[in-house]
Amino acid sequence: MLLKINSLKYLIKNTLATAILSLGLAQASAQEIIKEQVAPKQNDSIKSDSAIKVDGVSAVVGDYIVLDSDIDKTILQLKAQGASIEGVSRCQLFGKLLEDKLYAHHAIQDSIEISDLEIRSYVDQQVQQFLQSTNGSMEELLKFYKKDNEKEFRDEMFEINKSNRLASEMQKKIVDGVEVTPEEVREFYNKIPEDERPEFGTELKVAQIVIQPKVTPEEEQRVIAKLKEFKNQVQNEGASFRSKVVLYSDDKASIPNGGKYTLNRKRPQMVKEFRETAFSMEEGQISEPFKTDFGYHIIFLEKIRGQEYDVRHILLIPKILDSSLEEAKKRLEDVRAKIIAEDITFAEAAKEVSDEKETKFNGGKLINPTTQDYNFELTKMDTELYGQIQSLESDTVSEVIAEQDRKGAVKFKIMMVTDRVDTHIADYSRDYLKIKDLALNEKRFKTIDKWQDEKIKETYIKIGEAYRDCDFNSNWLKN
Repeated sequence: MLLKINSLKYLIKNTLATAILSLGLAQASAQEIIKEQVAPKQNDSIKSDSAIKVDGVSAVVGDYIVLDSDIDKTILQLKAQGASIEGVSRCQLFGKLLEDKLYAHHAIQDSIEISDLEIRSYVDQQVQQFLQSTNGSMEELLKFYKKDNEKEFRDEMFEINKSNRLASEMQKKIVDGVEVTPEEVREFYNKIPEDERPEFGTELKVAQIVIQPKVTPEEEQRVIAKLKEFKNQVQNEGASFRSKVVLYSDDKASIPNGGKYTLNRKRPQMVKEFRETAFSMEEGQISEPFKTDFGYHIIFLEKIRGQEYDVRHILLIPKILDSSLEEAKKRLEDVRAKIIAEDITFAEAAKEVSDEKETKFNGGKLINPTTQDYNFELTKMDTELYGQIQSLESDTVSEVIAEQDRKGAVKFKIMMVTDRVDTHIADYSRDYLKIKDLALNEKRFKTIDKWQDEKIKETYIKIGEAYRDCDFNSNWLKN
């Protein structure tokens, strides 16, 4: 069943290089076994030297098939991405493929719509990401994925992504609306034997105050003037916009693609200012310089295709002067001294001076992106954050820390551990939210189990003899 092997599904999510063909088979409740022998019995663990089988139908699930070679392709994809498949058997991978096809098949039956344009746009992004690993060489990329040409590669990627998206949307629909009441949470907790209750690791609440060095007005004007110069050279002197990207853009990730991005009006991508500027332009137009949190940009609108806009952009990030860096650091050192002298509390200082919008009005407290609360479990903490606070005692202010954010900008911060709860056995009052999540997951497990059992019974399914001895979690053999 799906959620009982959730870790396996996470491992192989979006990596299944499967060949998917539409069979248009009629629905039937009877079970059939494919008689052709396409592989030896599959009870063994995965072998590292497994040969790729290029044909042979191993299963049919509704309107989808699973080829025997699909498992081998999955193994290659996992290894290529550095994922460990130790202890994962071919039967488990095969069962995962069966589940995906069951979800995708019923997504179509339930009229769940997936935009082909959106999938192709996503494939474009994937291909560009893959090309970065081959230094932009499509030939090397095709060789790695054993494809004869780019169209064949893109077509397979399209089918893979569409099937995965259908499966994902179907799973969301199955558990949509599943909730737990406080009474269900209490019942869930009370039925766990005391000696089997989960242990929660040490948890911390962390706060920080951030000060970012300021860019001088003169530097901002220099960058704006440079972008206007690029625009004039392209429009009036015949210069290449793409060449300007390669030579000058500070968006290094987009340089191999000539600064190109594909935006979709219905699917937000890029920051608001970038989208609004792009969607207000006409084909062939170059924007005036505009500012985002990343720096200053100009956009060249290359093509409009319905809801999709192909744009190229140049990003210039204003430089921070050494004097601005020293000024910001000194200012934060003064704030730290006032907190230690108890002239001001950490929370008050955060509200007064911090440049971090997300935390300044809640006392500087960081939000755990996984749990969306203020608690960070020590053993699961981001390694960079752990390195910054591991030696901090509770209510002790750190020294001034200099770091670069994801945009490459330097900032200074001080940190404090505002609360610490040591490793402990689950307590209903203290750990209610965590227990609620466990109870909700169990209810989702049961919902998924029930749905899958029902759909397997009513769905046309064939299983090849090579996989009949697998110990499936679900009743694929309809015994």
